Amino acid sequence: MTKFRHLAAVFAVASLAIFGAAQSSIAEPTKAEPQHVNKLGPGDSVTVQVFGQPDATTTYLEEDGTISLPLLGSVQVGGMTPVDAATRVAKALKDGGYFVDPHVNIQVAQSRNLVTVIGEVGATGRYPVTPRTTILDLLASAGGAKETASETGFVLRSDENGHVNRYPIRLDGLADFKDVLPNGVLLGGDSLLVPRAEHYFVAGEVTSPGRFSIEPGLTVIKAIARAGGVNERGSERRIEIKRLGKNGQYQTLHPKLTDPVLAEDMIRVKESIF
Repeated sequence: MTKFRHLAAVFAVASLAIFGAAQSSIAEPTKAEPQHVNKLGPGDSVTVQVFGQPDATTTYLEEDGTISLPLLGSVQVGGMTPVDAATRVAKALKDGGYFVDPHVNIQVAQSRNLVTVIGEVGATGRYPVTPRTTILDLLASAGGAKETASETGFVLRSDENGHVNRYPIRLDGLADFKDVLPNGVLLGGDSLLVPRAEHYFVAGEVTSPGRFSIEPGLTVIKAIARAGGVNERGSERRIEIKRLGKNGQYQTLHPKLTDPVLAEDMIRVKESIF
C-alpha cells in the first residue's frame, strides 16, 4: 500500500509538469484590481485554481499569513491582494519545476479580514470586517466605546513604505469610512484607535460654562461657541487662557480667537469694561 501511494504521488507530480509545459502560451491576467479590494489576512478562506486542472484547492490563511497548497506546502500571501497572491503562487510553481508557465487564479471564498481595535472600548482585540462594515458595527463588536472615550477616533493604516497614516473619524456614526479613508472601506491590518477624551474648560461670561471634550481643529472661538457663546455682559476682546506649562506651572495667555485650544486649557471670558 505504501509503495502504491508513493507511485501515485510521483505520477501526480509528473502529470502537473507535463500539463504546465502544454500551457506555456497562457498569459498572466492583466486586468487591474479595483483599489477597494481588501488584502488577504488571517482567517480568510481562499480558492486556488490552476487553469486546466480539474480540481481547485480551498484553504485558510493561517495567523502567519500563509496558505497550504499541494506540491508547494506553505506559501506566504498575507497582506497581498488576490491577484498578487496568485502571481506569487504561480512563480512558486514555476520555480519548483512543476509548471513551465502556470496561470493561477485566487478567489476569496469567505473574507475574515481583521481590524485591531484598541483604546477606550469594552473589549480590545481583532475583529473581522467586510467592505460594508461601519464605525458603529466595529465599535459594537468591540463592546462599544466607554464613557471616557473621545468623540473622535483614528484609523491607523500603514502605506507601502511602512509609514503609519492616521485618519480621524467621528465615533457617533455621523461620518463613514468613505468620507475618511482613501478607498472608503476598512482593510485587513487596519487599526482603530479610540483615545481617552481630553477636555478643556470655559468659564466667565458665557451662556453655558463647563467642561468640554477636545476635538480636532478646535480654536478659541469654536470652544466658546460650544459653551453657548459670549453672553451680553462678556467681551470677545477680554479672553484669557490658563495653560499648564512644561514646568508644571500655569501661565496666563491672551489668545487670538483663531488660536488652537489644548487639553486642560481653562478659558475665561471676562466682563466687558464698556
